[in-house]
Amino acid sequence: MNDGPHDSTPNAGQPDPDDMAEQFRRMMQQFGIGMQGDPSTFMAQLTQMLQGLSGPGSAAPVGFQAPGQQPGDANSLDWNRIKDLARHVAATKGPDPTPGRGDRAPLLDASRLVESWLDQACEFAQVSAQPEAWSRADWIENTFGAWQKVVEPVLTSLTEAMTGLLAPDSQETPDATDPMMALGAMMGPVLKQMASMLYGSQLAEGLAGLAVTTVSGTEVGLQVLPRAQVVLIPSNIAAAWNDLDLDPRDIEIYLVLREAARQRLFNAVGWLGPQLLALVEHYARGIRIDSSAIEDAVDVEDLAQLTPDKIQELSQRLQGRLFEPTRTPEQEGVLSRLETLLALIEGWVDEVTSQVAGLWMPQHAQLEEAVRRRRATSGPAEAFFSSLLGLELSPRRVRDAANLWAALRDARGTVGRDAVWHHPDLMPSATDLDDPLGYVSGESTHPDDEVTANLDAELEELLRSEGGGDAEGGGQPQG
Repeated sequence: MNDGPHDSTPNAGQPDPDDMAEQFRRMMQQFGIGMQGDPSTFMAQLTQMLQGLSGPGSAAPVGFQAPGQQPGDANSLDWNRIKDLARHVAATKGPDPTPGRGDRAPLLDASRLVESWLDQACEFAQVSAQPEAWSRADWIENTFGAWQKVVEPVLTSLTEAMTGLLAPDSQETPDATDPMMALGAMMGPVLKQMASMLYGSQLAEGLAGLAVTTVSGTEVGLQVLPRAQVVLIPSNIAAAWNDLDLDPRDIEIYLVLREAARQRLFNAVGWLGPQLLALVEHYARGIRIDSSAIEDAVDVEDLAQLTPDKIQELSQRLQGRLFEPTRTPEQEGVLSRLETLLALIEGWVDEVTSQVAGLWMPQHAQLEEAVRRRRATSGPAEAFFSSLLGLELSPRRVRDAANLWAALRDARGTVGRDAVWHHPDLMPSATDLDDPLGYVSGESTHPDDEVTANLDAELEELLRSEGGGDAEGGGQPQG
């Protein structure tokens, strides 16, 4: 906490209990409660204040736990309210018209065209769900369940870090008369609620930012859709591709081509989508919150001013500062596997669409370059993963992966290329991306260290428990 400078005493740098108690006393006085009053009255008033933060007619502020939920649980975040806030923030960033017949009819025409092309270029079948045009609000609504699952481990770590700020030093014997212990016991639930509100605000902002930049359902690279389906967001396409002197119809066909190829892959390879999300969740569970950043950003007296503007201010103070910069060796292993798998997916999409577009679209070179430029500058998911998960993903290996898939096609045809996806053990590793010819010839070897083995076991158990696809094979179509 911010208590001002400390003198050179043995406890220098630690919160002064007398200062903390005085701040707490002043905070209670702001609520009209004297130190001789009933602390439970203060807590009741503080709870009432938190419940009113959403404004007139609202039952609870963003992040406030619902009745019957346990304080500090990840599920105590009001997910529906976060989703509504994300939709509201997205609406403030520009018009978000509901797609009409003028959007759907061209999308269906483009879909029929590119699906006939893809039938000749890959071994994976077309998904059964009809393509759809979504608004930004539709995208938030339909993908929110996947994002909720990903960020829950981070919220748990954050609430633990917040409540730990008032906990006594674990090296010392707890003293029941210590004012810090009393303060921590009383304020613990409030700090957990505050953590939920702070992270909930950032989550809503992040999802809104993602919703106004992504142009298709899974451009982020993860299967966040509830089922395999080709989805475009027409209101975002013009802004993302307005620097190209191309026919908008050609752009739409190309985007449908990429999304259709990606959805065929996710639909046919049952283990792929769940394993991607499992890797992200695994990484998130290992995240450590930077308590010192919270101490710098949050003062005890902030708790006496929990207005919506104050919550927004505190959220901005913590933006980009929540996570400890160092990663564990296990996290590094997860990150490497995640980056490699994302590169293999996008590399396969690049390889397939390049073959198709090269045959049927005269402007394919400009379209492919636009995708590479968009990916290299600021992919739509990078800021989201960085700020909400502390996950620094790099697309640097996508071109290497595309070269590997092209080499496989030259050597084995589309059947041999696409058969690699039948089992995760057949997939190329990061080392294989450095030596694609060695992988194609069968001379490369896969690393088999303890971290990899542990990750495989955990991911297999997670996939089995969630029924997210057959870890031993291609799985069943999801459409």
